[in-house]
Amino acid sequence: MNVAIRYAAGSDIGCNRENNEDSGYAGARLIAVADGMGGYAGGEVASSTVIGSLRSLDTATPNDDLVESLGRAVAEANEKLRIVREERPDLSRMGTTLTAMLWSGRSVALAHIGDSRGYLLRDGELYQITQDHTMDELLKEEAKQAGGHADPAETSRLSHVLYRVLDGRDDREPDLRLREARLGDRYLLCSDGLSGPVDAQTIYEVLSAEADPRRAVARLIQIARDNGGPDNITGVIADVVEADHLTEPEQAITVGAAAQA
Repeated sequence: MNVAIRYAAGSDIGCNRENNEDSGYAGARLIAVADGMGGYAGGEVASSTVIGSLRSLDTATPNDDLVESLGRAVAEANEKLRIVREERPDLSRMGTTLTAMLWSGRSVALAHIGDSRGYLLRDGELYQITQDHTMDELLKEEAKQAGGHADPAETSRLSHVLYRVLDGRDDREPDLRLREARLGDRYLLCSDGLSGPVDAQTIYEVLSAEADPRRAVARLIQIARDNGGPDNITGVIADVVEADHLTEPEQAITVGAAAQA
């Protein structure tokens, strides 16, 4: 049985920001979310540069080259950030998170760096399939390996401090792995502007209740706004369906800063 993805994407400036530094993309073989940072223009440039660079991946890719192709594309996007930083000294502090999935039938490569997130709804259960690259998570992991517990006050203070992002510098390696998609899977990629104000239980309820991916994205964004919307809000959903159920090709969707680039 051939499988494909039915997808949707949305982005919102939120309630407290003056510009949207998030970017998102959804296509037949690629979905991605990037959350930019680095000042008024820097975040927009960083996220849109990375998403713009990755869009060329939205084409047929051999299964045996899926992870390598995604890894190379992320490295190339990071190199483009380096060039922009050299040309624009005013953007020297820019950077971006990235969570992306590249599809080939049931095989899907996942790349992740930063604190945007990937979720999987499968068989009535919600799983977070990425690990935040924040200092609090790093301290928790180090304490766990040492057989202890991290100081809650310290981890709370560092919960939004990133230790891995794409910023044009060397050795910015994402987590990379290959996954197997199943018919009926629903994937959500989102910036922390969504996963922060909207808890996992609510994400589960919306993803379970809203069959249409467009309505599900819109509902999650609205809930984030209703809960204060302190940051830009971006979400991309991909449903794994039988290819024969897609009657006509869907247009690729670009949202956020990348849509204006």
